[in-house]
Amino acid sequence: MNVQEQIEKYITSQAEPKRSDMQELHRIILQVMPVCKLWFLDGKNNENITVSNPNIGYGFHTIKYADGSSREFYQIGISANKTGISVYILGIKDKKYLTHTYGKKIGKASVSGYCIKFKTLKDINIDILEAAIRFGVEATR
Repeated sequence: MNVQEQIEKYITSQAEPKRSDMQELHRIILQVMPVCKLWFLDGKNNENITVSNPNIGYGFHTIKYADGSSREFYQIGISANKTGISVYILGIKDKKYLTHTYGKKIGKASVSGYCIKFKTLKDINIDILEAAIRFGVEATR
């Protein structure tokens, strides 16, 4: 199964309204990043043990670690969780930027240094979420 098939299977496995919200987020992110690399991480480690929720990734950037090592990873990610959806915006150096810039304007969401969590898309301002995603894409270029 290729990455696009894994993504489709993951999205369609969600119950409504999460399924429709994930499909809409997928569409929005692909509009922002039409020719990006797609990722699908099933949430399992090398021993096939579940360590996180599965997630869909878009684009890529290099993560540099304190020990000098690095690895390629996605820029933007989405994941369904028990209470809703998480949108990951990676690579922003200022860990307070998302909270300060979008936190008060986005609606009913929890905003951290790299993650925006919400229950459903109807609870948030989608234009503000898209602006945060666009900023994340530009910040890692």
